[in-house]
Amino acid sequence: MSETGDDAPRITVERDGHVLLIGLNRVDKRNAADLRMLRELALAYGELDRDPELRVGFVFAHGDHFTGGLDLADIGPRIGADGLDVVPEGGINPWQVSGRQLTKPVVMAVQGTCLTLGIELILASDIAVAAESTTFGQVEVARGILPFGGSTLRFPRAVGWGNAMRWILTGDTFDAAEAHRIGLVQEVVPHGEQYGRALELAQRIAAQAPLAVQAALANARIAIRQGDAAAEAALQPDLVRLATSEDARIGLTAFLSRTQAEFVGR
Repeated sequence: MSETGDDAPRITVERDGHVLLIGLNRVDKRNAADLRMLRELALAYGELDRDPELRVGFVFAHGDHFTGGLDLADIGPRIGADGLDVVPEGGINPWQVSGRQLTKPVVMAVQGTCLTLGIELILASDIAVAAESTTFGQVEVARGILPFGGSTLRFPRAVGWGNAMRWILTGDTFDAAEAHRIGLVQEVVPHGEQYGRALELAQRIAAQAPLAVQAALANARIAIRQGDAAAEAALQPDLVRLATSEDARIGLTAFLSRTQAEFVGR
């Protein structure tokens, strides 16, 4: 449940089985991110990555809006000669542009306003569900800066060069239908249903064999970051490793008996 007031957590963290629920919680500021919020989010990502009982992250926002973007009044003065440090010890950069990526999938639910860092969080995640109400904007150029959370890397790759440049270079806003058309989000649902649908997808992923999910995610990322040859070279070794796991035995038994597998992550 969300708390209010400046002393309240900027990020709420709650466990739902094997899913870590991560909520943006600065409702009175439209969830605009100050440095404290970004560091709390980084710590939540670190917790997700470290804990073997957690299999999927689910990122959502309290209130009517996903995020109004960066709180530049707070962030701007903190940008030093080496940029902006948002990662405390034990955390992972929420945009995953610091050389380290999450090893587990993230599903997102967005609504209302979703600007700048919100789009970049979507691009750094794996599946996104948007409410019909959502308005998106990669508006950094209108504020005299560039997107520095991964949009210049991931947006063109995700939606095509022209589609990405159309929104990055103009700073114009666009609606959920356009976000779905270009492939930024995977589903659009009526306002109010985005949380339930995205959580349903997160729980569906969490019910699968976690080592297999992580291996599939890792191989897809290798292909993007290192090329097809590197991903191809990893396929057979990963298959051998997974085939000897306890989860592979559980999966085969469930298949033969036509029962639901209960995976253990070993």
